[in-house]
Amino acid sequence: DPPPPPLPKKQLQRAESLPEPGSSQRWHGDPEPRAGSILYSIPPPQLRHEEGAPPRDRPSWGPKKPLTKSQSLGEPLARSSPQKAPSPSLKELTFGTADGELGQLLESPAGVCGVILGCQEAALARLSAHMQEELVGPEERQQLLEAELAGKRWAALGVLDPRPCCQSGDAWYFRVGFTFERSQLQFAAKVPKPCCSSLGVQSSLGTHCSIQRLLGRFTDRVPRELVLPGIPGKGSQGPSGEEAACPDPRPVLQVLLCAEVPQQTLADFVKGSHALHRTSPGHYERLGCLLLLQLCLGLEHLRRQNVAQGDLCPENLLLVQCPCPPQSQQGQKEPLGLSLPRLLISSFFKVQEKQRPCSSSQEQDWTQGLAAPSPPAAAELNVGRLIYQILHVDISLENILGFGSKRLPEIPSLSIYSAGLKRLATLLLHRDPQQRVSIEQARGILQVLLWGPRQELFARSRRSLALLRSWLEVKRALLLLRFAENSAGARASPGLEEWLCCQYFQGVTEHTLYQVTQVLYA
Repeated sequence: DPPPPPLPKKQLQRAESLPEPGSSQRWHGDPEPRAGSILYSIPPPQLRHEEGAPPRDRPSWGPKKPLTKSQSLGEPLARSSPQKAPSPSLKELTFGTADGELGQLLESPAGVCGVILGCQEAALARLSAHMQEELVGPEERQQLLEAELAGKRWAALGVLDPRPCCQSGDAWYFRVGFTFERSQLQFAAKVPKPCCSSLGVQSSLGTHCSIQRLLGRFTDRVPRELVLPGIPGKGSQGPSGEEAACPDPRPVLQVLLCAEVPQQTLADFVKGSHALHRTSPGHYERLGCLLLLQLCLGLEHLRRQNVAQGDLCPENLLLVQCPCPPQSQQGQKEPLGLSLPRLLISSFFKVQEKQRPCSSSQEQDWTQGLAAPSPPAAAELNVGRLIYQILHVDISLENILGFGSKRLPEIPSLSIYSAGLKRLATLLLHRDPQQRVSIEQARGILQVLLWGPRQELFARSRRSLALLRSWLEVKRALLLLRFAENSAGARASPGLEEWLCCQYFQGVTEHTLYQVTQVLYA
């Protein structure tokens, strides 16, 4: 057979496909405009037949012929199988989504209820990500700042206060300033105490709201104006003439530049809050739950990084003021101690790399208890101790390990959180390691203590997955309504507590709630 004549280029449009072999003569003489294309689901009648057969010998619709590699791009698509646009994801739905796309979702098996619940979960995820960025700052800006600080030393920084703004168990912190992108930034210069450096571990932990962020590091001689308590050889300790005659007494120390400026340690907070605990026990113990929740979230992040916390004691847990106060505190004249700070873990080491130093035979027994069966198991016992310390209940190593008594000290019932915290401490400090709850379970218990479901939910109905699912769906809707109402009322931006609440309702399921409530309310 002779080859077909070439196609007329002037009538071939970019959106149209090549015709079938042999059909170019009939299409060339057809006065009607051609609508057939691979972008259309219905081809024109004159292309729906084979070469040599009249168009009307075949029906105008029929079974779709699969497109194979041997077929031409101009092979017509059957009329009976229209190409449907893919349904939009629930994460992509907005108030401006076209009604046609919404109609496809409403016809799905999930129906209206499934669409609404999916949209709520997606909205909570977006809100959580936005609030986290407000708390810790954009990741891109941090990377630019790290690149700008590379190679910088004390000479490039402005010391804002010669005295430490905070002193933890393993480091001193100084406020320093740095000009970046025409703005004056403040961050902390962390000067580790001798034999207390965890730089190699801290520089590879990733970004987390409960983990101290490292921006840079250098080794340099300490400026003369800095006051390092307990370090001899300072220039301020002698006359200037004597300093000039002697070698430079300033020590050369390693310095870490941290994004957050700590106000105080958890030990300082607990020590100064005795009166607050007596006058406002409910508010103070809620703050305690929120601080413990941040600690558990940070410990979970460290375990995913195969990193353990260092000496997990109140002296090594830092508190940082949030950039924006919670909405619940707007317009109220409350003491500074009632505001919720960020809690940061600042001491780290690789798993099975280091053990806590021992100071007595009982301390050695305590360390062995923490290390069995592996160093990460120490976290549960330490968090249990912290609960007693935050609640101002004296607890000794003998009580925990059963040297002097088989019962833990009593926690007085001062608020609706007291019984739950006592239950959690008992589970974390259980003598049998197999009976202790994990950090993940402790985090779930704290979330239930803070935002429910509370025990009165099961007063009229037996605890079941259906009941917990319904409770969860209603609470998610009410939480989103609260955010909308606060936004319309020109309230302040959501703060740390709102972000923690949003994280909880974003990821929890009725199965998790069933397990946690069964343990907590046993």
